[in-house]
Amino acid sequence: MISVLLADDQALVRAGFRALLDAEDDITVVAEAGDGLAAVRAAAASRPDVVLMDIRMPGVDGLEATRRITTDPALAATRIVILTTFELDEYLFEALRVGASGFLVKDTEPVELLRGVRAVAAGDALLSPGVTRRLIAEFASRDRRPAPPLPPPDQLTDREREVVALVGAGLSNDEIAARLVVSPATAKTHVSRAMVKLSTRDRAQLVVYAYEAGLVRPSWTD
Repeated sequence: MISVLLADDQALVRAGFRALLDAEDDITVVAEAGDGLAAVRAAAASRPDVVLMDIRMPGVDGLEATRRITTDPALAATRIVILTTFELDEYLFEALRVGASGFLVKDTEPVELLRGVRAVAAGDALLSPGVTRRLIAEFASRDRRPAPPLPPPDQLTDREREVVALVGAGLSNDEIAARLVVSPATAKTHVSRAMVKLSTRDRAQLVVYAYEAGLVRPSWTD
């Protein structure tokens, strides 16, 4: 059973999500929160598999709440999906940077919401290649807060470094396999090994690492 925490300052939004999620046999909503601080406390108390986190909330916002949850060792298994009104919200890259596993637009189709919750609970990142490319293209040149120290890319093999760069450019495993003329299974193995070496939580953090480490070539985001 996939346990979900809903964090949104609009009760009507939470009620709609709860009705949809609780109707599924394999998903249950274990807690709700109307602001970021309440979300952090509810996550610590319920230890959900997935948090659906609104990015704009009063007091402690979704970004800070995400940071607090993803840096809590007791919540290492909890994955966060950012809820946003706009697909290219200016805070989305920062949300991924502090540990979110992906994002959903609030008016997404119900089937896509359910698919997203299940995917993130299974350890996948909720980032479509096209959206990843647009995010990088839109925000790569903007000033942001200084990045934390990164593991050096020289601990990766040349092929792993190449694969990480392609992940950062928004390519799927199948697209990486086609680009490098290898099987999708081989591409997936390279991605998994790179994640272990770089201690990234999931594919979303691998995208952030590739950008922050300067591995992404601007032409790859076109």
